[in-house]
Amino acid sequence: MATAMVSNAQKTKTMKTVYHKADTRGHAYHGWLDAHHTFSFANYYDPLRIQFGALRVLNDDIVQGGKGFGQHPHDNMEIITIPLRGALEHKDNSGGHGIIKAGEVQVMSAGSGVQHSEVNASSTEEVNLLQIWVFPRQKNVQPRYDQKQFSIEGRLNKWQTIVSPAKDTEALWVNQDTWFSLGKFAKGLSKDYVLNKEGNGVYVFVIEGDVSVNGQKLNKRDGLGVWDLDKLTLVADNDAEVLLMEVPMK
Repeated sequence: MATAMVSNAQKTKTMKTVYHKADTRGHAYHGWLDAHHTFSFANYYDPLRIQFGALRVLNDDIVQGGKGFGQHPHDNMEIITIPLRGALEHKDNSGGHGIIKAGEVQVMSAGSGVQHSEVNASSTEEVNLLQIWVFPRQKNVQPRYDQKQFSIEGRLNKWQTIVSPAKDTEALWVNQDTWFSLGKFAKGLSKDYVLNKEGNGVYVFVIEGDVSVNGQKLNKRDGLGVWDLDKLTLVADNDAEVLLMEVPMK
């Protein structure tokens, strides 16, 4: 971890950061699954990389055609799935069934308990997805799914909120004071992000391209956690796509 003094507007705070280069992530290759883990998961364990505040899991998975995860249980976790390419089919023990594809986002409040399966919807094409787990604000809620298509235009050179704790917004609702935002930025563009809630931090994950966040350079699939600040500034060093995950730190 490192610390850096912030601007005059934030001179009462000392920003804290944790930087995760893409090639330091945990890696598991099973033939049908090529998985990278930003935080400890399954057989990958690093005591310094358990979580970032309420953000517990950030997995970058490539699943071969016709393959996937058989039925398995979850409880008391907010699970956000973002396909980057391809499509993922899910089924659950309540009879729920659906397919999410690139451009869509799915949220699942596992709550009091759910069993589901996740399988590549294509028999021939890979699916690449981000699966993210966030600790919930309330435990043992009624399990629920939701998914939504978000337009690419809505994130061009601006932040598009895809996950929110508010039920009356365009974003998908989750059971936590967390906001997820996607941005697709042209080279040279500078964009601020103002935090929604005091005490939250932001984990920046670069999907494509190269950016600088408050002076820290990040490349494709790098991650940067920042906290004890009111806003951050991102500059696109090249054309880039970025996911921001704002989460409670306590």
